[in-house]
Parts: sequence; structure tokens; C-alpha cells
Amino acid sequence: MTKLPTTIGVMAIALALSLAMVGLDAAGLDHGLRQYEESFIRSIDFSDVLMQGMLSFLLFAGALHVDLGALKKYRWQVGALAVVGTLASTAVVGGAMWLALPYVGVTLPLLHCLLFGALISPTDPIAVMGILKSAGAPKELELVIAGESLFNDGVGVVVFALLLGVLSSGNTPSLATAGALLLREGLGGIAFGFLLGYVVYRMLKSIDQYQVEVLLTLAAVMGGYSLASHLHISGPLAMVVCGLIIGNGGRARAMSGNTLRYIDMFWELVDEILNAVLFVLIGLEVILIAFSAPLLLGGVLAIAITLASRWLTVGLPVMVGRGWFALPTGASHVMSWGGLRGGISVALALSLPGGPERETVLALTYCVVVFSILVQGLTMGSVIKKAMGTTPAA
Repeated sequence: MTKLPTTIGVMAIALALSLAMVGLDAAGLDHGLRQYEESFIRSIDFSDVLMQGMLSFLLFAGALHVDLGALKKYRWQVGALAVVGTLASTAVVGGAMWLALPYVGVTLPLLHCLLFGALISPTDPIAVMGILKSAGAPKELELVIAGESLFNDGVGVVVFALLLGVLSSGNTPSLATAGALLLREGLGGIAFGFLLGYVVYRMLKSIDQYQVEVLLTLAAVMGGYSLASHLHISGPLAMVVCGLIIGNGGRARAMSGNTLRYIDMFWELVDEILNAVLFVLIGLEVILIAFSAPLLLGGVLAIAITLASRWLTVGLPVMVGRGWFALPTGASHVMSWGGLRGGISVALALSLPGGPERETVLALTYCVVVFSILVQGLTMGSVIKKAMGTTPAA
């Protein structure tokens, strides 16, 4: 039997707690617990907590364990899927939602639909990697999915930030201005991440004390992300590149076995804790969402459109360009169904400015993420076995 990701258990607990609170409130037995929770949730500045805090740690932790040497073979394929695929998915999901939502009685401006497309397009490698391993998926497929997920997180956040800036300012930039901003954010973030990673790598190489080395990686994430924001370049992409350099060059030439063990344990723990916090937050936030029949229908519509977009922007190119991607038969089906949404989508949705549009986007995101984790996640093992003829690992 395929092992289930930790995220599923966390999501189930958060959802159960939320439903219990709703039930107590309906029965008049909450004794002010709902009001207290609402006050607590509304007091949190999610933009600072998630975008300026958790996101950097999540991306760095994910990048630490990607084999850059093996990924080099698929660098162009991963780059195409992460950049072109994410941009195309944002446009497809945003446009389709804007056209389709009025038919189920939900009104959402085009800009908010595009914001939803940007936040729902990045995929979460954490939830699916354990399933891929235990289901016996080919290593090259694991590598491409992990690489694509890390970089499409960074690209998705850049696009989201650009659209959020348009929403905040009320001014729509020209195509040339938007393109220049994307290049500055993207290339600037990659260059800064490379420089930061190299500096930390040299420092790690000169030290052989695991306590100091763990703190150095922590300082690199906290200080590096803040500096990237100050320089107006992409902090998420900087963290991905920095994590790749430290996780590969540092792992091979700058860390002792003891240091490596402690760094891996520390960042795995950080990763698990922050993902748990994100799903608990979305579980608590659901109490504040007034789900209606049209909104639930909109959620079903969002799930269908997101799945269709994933197939069009990832599955179809992998299938048509099978020779270029050099992946096993059935990879397109696995990559389409395995595009799980998780912590990043939740973080971005929670960071939107308050208003009825935020509640609608949050509800749609919640529906997609729950379906993604509980339905796609639970059936991934069967999909891999059927598509690729693999035998699950013991």
C-alpha cells in the first residue's frame, strides 16, 4: 500500500477542528469560541507572516534536497514547464474562471481571476514526492516533478506579486513594463540567489561546527529574503537558487557528515512544521467563509478548470514532445494528475487584501487544495501504477 503524505493528516485534523467549531456554533455550545477564533484570525497580518516569513523557509527547504547534477540533464525542460507552463496556466485558469463563474452565480473581477490563476498554478512537491518514491516511480520523473514544482513556485509568486501590485495601485502596466518587471524580478532573484548561495557555501567550507553551520543557513534565508525584498527582486527564486547551491555544492564539498545530518534534520523539521501551520490556518479560516451553493459550484468549476489547465500546459507538452522531454511512457498522465496544490497556494490566497473578492478566492482555493490533497493525493499511487506499470515499494 502506498504511504500517504503527512499533509493529508494535517489537512484532515484542521478540517475536523473547523467542522467541530461550526457544529458547536450551530448548536449554540461554542461559548464564545467562534468569536475568539474570528478575532484571532482577523488580527493576523497574513501578508507579513506568510509572504515575508514562511514562504522563504518552505522554498529553501524544498530546494536543499534536489540533485542539481541530475537536474542539469532536464534544465531546459524544467525551465520551460516552470516559466512558460506557469504563465500559460495563469492565463488559462484566470480567463476560464472569469468566463465560467457567472454561469454558477459567482461574480469575480478579471484581475482577481488572474490572481487566482497565479496562486493555483504552482504545484507542491512536498505532498507528492513521498508517494512517487513509495509507488516506484522512475527517478527521472521524480526529479522533473520536483524541479518543476520548485521553480514554478518562484515564477508563480513573481506573477502573483505583479498582479497584486496592479490591484493595489489601480494602474495597469504596459506589456513592455510588465515584461521588464518580470525579467528584473526573475533574473535579479536568480543572480542574487547564486551570489548568496556561493557566499554561504564559502563560509560553510571554512567552518566545521554544526551548530554554527545550521545557524548560517537560517541567517541566509532570513536575511537573504529580506534583502531581496528591499532590492525589489524575487525573494522566492533567490531562495530556490540559494537552496540548490547549498544543498549540492555545500553537501558535496563544504559539510562534514555530522553537519549534513543536523542540517537535513533541522530543515525537514522546519518544512513539516510550517506546512502544518499553513493547513491549520486554512482550516481555521474556513469558519470565516460563508459557503453558499453558488460558491460550492464555483469550487467544483475551479477544480475542473485547474485540472484541465494542468493537462493543457504540462501533460500535453510532455506527451507531444516526448522525445525532447525523454521521460517514460505515461509520464504526461502522472505529471498532470500529480500537480498537487498545497502550502504555497494557501499562503498566497491568505495574503490577499480583505474584501468579498478575497473570501471568494480563498473559498475557491480551499476547494481546489482539499480536492488536490485528499483525492489526487490518495489516488496517485494507483495512477502511477496504471500509467507506468510500476510495482509499489515495500
